[in-house]
Amino acid sequence: MFSSKYNRRSFLSLAAFAPLALAAPARAEDPSNISSITSIAPRIAMQGKLATHTEIVQGQGQAPMLTLGSLNALESAIGMYEEIVAGGGWPEMPKIKYDKTTKPADIFRLRQRLVREGYLELESLAAADSSKFDTTLIAAIKSFQFNHGANPSGKIDERTRSEMNISAEARLYTLKENQPRIAEHLKDLGPRYVAVNIPAVQLETVELGEIYSRHNVVVGKLERPTPSLKSKVSDIVFNPFWNAPASIVAKDIIPKYLKDPGYLEQMGIRVIDGENGMEVEPSSVDWENTAPDRFQFRQDPGEHNALATMKVNFPNKFMVYMHDTPHRELFAGNARFESSGCVRVDQVAVMINWILGGQDGIDSARIEQITAAGETIQTKVQKQTDVRFMYLTAWATEDGRVNFRPDVYKLDGTGFILGQPNPVVAL
Repeated sequence: MFSSKYNRRSFLSLAAFAPLALAAPARAEDPSNISSITSIAPRIAMQGKLATHTEIVQGQGQAPMLTLGSLNALESAIGMYEEIVAGGGWPEMPKIKYDKTTKPADIFRLRQRLVREGYLELESLAAADSSKFDTTLIAAIKSFQFNHGANPSGKIDERTRSEMNISAEARLYTLKENQPRIAEHLKDLGPRYVAVNIPAVQLETVELGEIYSRHNVVVGKLERPTPSLKSKVSDIVFNPFWNAPASIVAKDIIPKYLKDPGYLEQMGIRVIDGENGMEVEPSSVDWENTAPDRFQFRQDPGEHNALATMKVNFPNKFMVYMHDTPHRELFAGNARFESSGCVRVDQVAVMINWILGGQDGIDSARIEQITAAGETIQTKVQKQTDVRFMYLTAWATEDGRVNFRPDVYKLDGTGFILGQPNPVVAL
């Protein structure tokens, strides 16, 4: 963590210490497909206990991922890491157990590692307890874990050690890769916005530089990545219908119907003639010889609906949106790359209540009434609320934190800023 109290020049005194296919469009949600066919590489990148949480943080003074000061904060971080690299980087952490029984020399080495990035003061190396696994050291480890999206346990687990052993040169490279991304997302950014960071699988609602709420989200699978985009919220749909895209109809829905003729009824999916809008009896169609876009597959609101109770629309060419989900168990994991491109939001009602800001008499109690009633209601949003879907593998916040996340879609080094990423090929 870069701290303004820390003298960056002191890093230099430690010099002795010696990483194409065509883009696949994001797709709307599949009501029954809840797992990815590929895994994050390396898998360790997202293992462990839940690292992030959905919560209202208004008034806590926490710095957002994206603010008007983000570029200045990032430039300061880049300057710090340039000095770290010039000073020889940091020591590699061996695969040993770190606790009160660890050898003093190994504890001292751990302290050296944390000093190099500013998680501990340089003076701590000369303190009488520098070889002890004490509360100050544990607090520094937790801070490091928080900044890397790991469970802040204060223990050096495999994930934490893996993050610590990524070289200073690689970290500097990652910071620079994200400069143009942050600069682009700051263009025309209003005072009120929803910011989704895809690699961090988190969303923040922000107004006038203050976070109202932070949410865990589920984003696109490696083979169906979520696009990076800029837009504005247009409307909210309560108890929405779901119109399945032709790709999901072909790959998922029709095969399941052919295997189980009761599948469509069970899932509340109706088949609509795309030419006249009339409902069609599924058994009357020769599905094996019919184009998947000939009919519209519309799922009624209800417990099986892929969008669950709420949907947030915003204009974009990728046909993606933010929404609730019937598969809320996915929020309990760290590797939340499980959607077909859209963003599923944990406790979405909290976000929607913030977006609407009490317009039309809609508050949290009214939202609960509407969703319970099951009636489909569309509400135009009156307050301008920007949307940013960002692909940030590194960013710095105005409170001095420098954050890193795994490059899950393998976009660093490609010049990617906005648009639809290519699918990640399974290893």
